[in-house]
Amino acid sequence: MTQDAQASLLRPGHNCWRVEPCTRLAMLVDADAYFTALREALARAEQTIYILGWDIDSRTRLTQERPDDGLPAELRDFLNALCKRRPDLHIYVLSWDFAMVFAFEREFLPAARQHWEAHRRLSFCLDGNHPPGASHHQKVVVIDHALAFVGGLDLTIRRWDTPEHRADEPRRIDPDGKPYAPFHDVQCMVDGDAARALGDLAAERWLRATGRHPRMPAATGADPWPSRVSPDATDVRVGISRTYPARDDAPAVSEIRELHTDAIAAARDSLYLENQYFSSALIADAFAARLREPDSPDIALVSRRTESGWLEEASMGVLRARQCRTLHAADSHGRFRLYCPHVPGLGDACVNVHSKVMVVDDRLLMIGSANLSNRSFGLDTECNLVIESNGDARIAASIRAMRDRLLCEHLAVSPDTLNQALTEHPRLNDALRALQRSGERTLVPFMPSVPDEVDAALPDATLLDPMEPIDPDQVMAEFIGHDARPRAASHVAMLVGFLLVLAGVAFAWRYTPLREWADFRHLLVFMERVDEMPLAPLVMMCAYVVGGLMLIPVTVLIVVTVVVFGPLYGGAMALAGTVLSAAAGYTAGRLLGRNAVQRFGGRRLNRLSQRVGQHGVLAMVALRLVPVAPFTLVNVVVGASRIRLRDCLLGTAIGMTPGIVVSASLVDRIAAVARNPGTLTFAWLALALLAPLCVWVLLRRRRQRRRRATHARRPHDAGKRHPCGVRTAPNERTQ
Repeated sequence: MTQDAQASLLRPGHNCWRVEPCTRLAMLVDADAYFTALREALARAEQTIYILGWDIDSRTRLTQERPDDGLPAELRDFLNALCKRRPDLHIYVLSWDFAMVFAFEREFLPAARQHWEAHRRLSFCLDGNHPPGASHHQKVVVIDHALAFVGGLDLTIRRWDTPEHRADEPRRIDPDGKPYAPFHDVQCMVDGDAARALGDLAAERWLRATGRHPRMPAATGADPWPSRVSPDATDVRVGISRTYPARDDAPAVSEIRELHTDAIAAARDSLYLENQYFSSALIADAFAARLREPDSPDIALVSRRTESGWLEEASMGVLRARQCRTLHAADSHGRFRLYCPHVPGLGDACVNVHSKVMVVDDRLLMIGSANLSNRSFGLDTECNLVIESNGDARIAASIRAMRDRLLCEHLAVSPDTLNQALTEHPRLNDALRALQRSGERTLVPFMPSVPDEVDAALPDATLLDPMEPIDPDQVMAEFIGHDARPRAASHVAMLVGFLLVLAGVAFAWRYTPLREWADFRHLLVFMERVDEMPLAPLVMMCAYVVGGLMLIPVTVLIVVTVVVFGPLYGGAMALAGTVLSAAAGYTAGRLLGRNAVQRFGGRRLNRLSQRVGQHGVLAMVALRLVPVAPFTLVNVVVGASRIRLRDCLLGTAIGMTPGIVVSASLVDRIAAVARNPGTLTFAWLALALLAPLCVWVLLRRRRQRRRRATHARRPHDAGKRHPCGVRTAPNERTQ
């Protein structure tokens, strides 16, 4: 029996890639359910396994108990054992090449392919084929093109948890034995033609990353569906939506962005979402447009209360607070609520919500890897799955049941209790309010806020959460094109250095153990004692040389140096250390030789190598000001190019100085805020942030006036479009 037919929201080529049928679909809630189902399914693989992830750790245990299937517990050993057991099985593992900016949080060994490729039919690749600043964020596993998993869970450490999310769960520890907070996430499992389509997606990703065609499995009739999992929906059509940034040979794909806005516009009664982030103004504006309507739907967004670390809270957290202010102003009927799952025993903390789920009435369910962030809508590679009822009462009931299952977990209530509350309170947020229980496990509404001085000091989302990649070739052309002048570079040096330092510090704190080691104030006290140690300056210089060769981010070393030795002495030491590190990397590049570096560096870095050889010191200054590649990798590539060591070191010193100066000022002020938070210290921090920004605004206005003057002189060149789709100024060259 069906309801009144509804027009499908899914339109291939607009908000989805393909719509394919599947016989069974299951929602796997939390990593215990996902890892258990995945292990059983992987053990049934016969021909191919594709694993795509933002992070893949060989130490990940797919079971917390002693394995009873005769296979190892840890992921890499488990996959190798499968290859030995199945003579026709080929396994392809594709993880994001994190460019060493995120090396502290991740396992280092995957960079050595032999660590993973213990068996010749287990292939491992770090995928670095992305625009600057972008990442591979899809979390997809496909088995024999017959079964596929898509969602928010990577096969990495610090993800496992049960739906109980107990505060004292003894099994929730990382490989070093350290406990971590409760972790909530959702994965989707599909079979049939939908799984085959996802296999095609995974094979294309492997080909693009490696240049090698993977094996394509033949249909055998075998069923890898895990026996312990009952489907939540049967005989449904599954939409596959993606995000891809623009590439050299293909335009950008923004299907997930379009699907979100289309689904929000189509909501009738309620929107239920779970997401790690809420930083996208695009989504906030779409919500606000609906909330201004007199019959607007209820919007319930479940997220984590705080970001990971105070610096992330002051970046992504600030963006979320700004979006919530926008919604509060538009929400005259009180129909938007932001919730966090509260578990007794966690204190003021709550469950770490990492899932990416969206449910529109009983019409549409979306599960995938995309956050409610600009990055996920334009910059990173993402994959979401979506089903819709189209008026079919059977599918509508399945969608509603999956949403209610999530709510029952967060509220710790039975389905009957939830149904009774929804019957008595037709509006979703009213029902959730009725089910809240003080001091017990429940969903707690909250309104994020940040101090006005911090909010005013931070830039907008174009820096903190970009939607489009930066084209380094265009930036390099502007810096070192034939018409460039040293004076032009100096005009923007302060701005670029400021952005580089901010982005480096934010990324380091967001993705590395800087966010996990300890409270910043305690860490600050420890680091300030380092300068009392014997030979501390010499040790610090050695750290730059050794750290550079080990691919430790230079931004982290600079911040540590400034914290330990102070803004003046530490800034001078940081400059000396970066020059020494550049010399060490340059020497390594010379010893490796041009041929080896060309094979290692890839197309983009090899193009930069040619430009460096042609433009000397000016090119080096531009490379240090523009974050087109990791510091160490640039050093090695430069060493293999035709540039002289003198030009390399001089360009490094000039190019790094603005960033170090701004970094020293910011770190000094941030340290002051950490020691003595107050109006005065925040004001000085705001001044340290705003001063370079004001300089940039003045220089930008001056440049705009020059452009308008040039446009008036040469109107026939105006409006020229860059080959990558970026409009260029009349006096700029395209290369």
